Amino acid sequence: MDKEKWKELDSKDPLHHLKSEFYTHQNVLYLDGNSLGLLSKRAEKTLMESLKDWRDFGIDGWMNGKHPWFTLSEALGEKIAPLIGAYHDEVIVTGSTTVNLHQMASTFFKPSATRKKILADELTFPSDIYALKSQLSLLDLNPGQHLIRVKSRDGRLIEEEDIIDAMTDEIALIVLPSVLYRSGQLLDIKRLTEEAHQRGILIGFDLCHSIGAVPHQLSEWEVDFAFWCNYKYLNAGPGSVAGLYVNRKHFGKEPGLAGWFGSNKEKQFDMDHDFIAAESAGAYQIGTPHVLSMAPLIGSLEIFAEAGMDRLREKSLKLTNYMMELIETELSGFGFSIGNPKDDDRRGGHVCLEHEEAARICKSLKENGIVPDFRAPNVIRLAPVALYTSFEDVHSAVHRLKKIMKEKQYEKFSNVREVIA
Repeated sequence: MDKEKWKELDSKDPLHHLKSEFYTHQNVLYLDGNSLGLLSKRAEKTLMESLKDWRDFGIDGWMNGKHPWFTLSEALGEKIAPLIGAYHDEVIVTGSTTVNLHQMASTFFKPSATRKKILADELTFPSDIYALKSQLSLLDLNPGQHLIRVKSRDGRLIEEEDIIDAMTDEIALIVLPSVLYRSGQLLDIKRLTEEAHQRGILIGFDLCHSIGAVPHQLSEWEVDFAFWCNYKYLNAGPGSVAGLYVNRKHFGKEPGLAGWFGSNKEKQFDMDHDFIAAESAGAYQIGTPHVLSMAPLIGSLEIFAEAGMDRLREKSLKLTNYMMELIETELSGFGFSIGNPKDDDRRGGHVCLEHEEAARICKSLKENGIVPDFRAPNVIRLAPVALYTSFEDVHSAVHRLKKIMKEKQYEKFSNVREVIA
């Protein structure tokens, strides 16, 4: 491969200038934005503005200031809506990923005499399974019998045909990831939603590994609900407030877990003991929003509005394709295999690089100024994020990895994951 290809790719990249918006470090290549996105200067600015609102207004910051807190969750939901193809009132910024899954499951899982089971997959993130099991237990249903997990044929991917075959008349609810967190496989949300609805089954998706990297059309596809975190590709900061989507056709459905911030805004401070829900996704909020943890998202979403999801997706695919090309040409013979789908329409935003020495290679990568991500048992996740990764970065990362392997630098480390993998 032409060693100068990265120069041509960077020169033609319309988003190349956005890297300067983020705090990067000299000689460090950050390829872990699918776990925690980098801080942008705008996110820092809007966090400081919200602190200033608190300083200057005290309790009046709920209605005054630059970013009034009382309607901040709705305002941010409206800004996120275009990223996932939703109407503005179908999205709310609230809770955490798992809390929002609990809310969605308790709202939409209503077992009947014949439909008592939830369908998921065996490769999904463990926290989703914990939540679904606990929801079943709360209803005195046996998780071992009533949570069905679609098997993987190869330990990497889940085939849509296998999911559809598992959509039996015993299934009341389906919860799936949009992108599998290890392999980076992108599921066909549109097809799976259509198949579920043809069988009278409600379906929702965990968008943690796709929102901000892959555009969706949730309203058009009539997905029932979705939930996600905002600290990965959306760069809202560690532990930032999450988000959820509820299709308009479900507005008016009583939240499974009611709380006062789900109230109709005009009625909320009436302090009546009869809950009057908001006529929007806001109904599924529970407690008071964590304002200072939401504030960085204000600035981050400004960048997304300027970049546009279509352009971000186009660059993301080019970055991962370039990385895979380099892996195949430069790392041949070193025992690596690519575990993610290579087709653009089946791949999310990261490359799944497999190696039997993955844990110790990750440690050596960090020593060489590359921040990767390890997932047991043998996966090195590399995420070239479109907003702040250049094609030169990808070229440099693969060549540093080649040097590590040629010199066997990884052998000085144990093949055991760090505490935070």
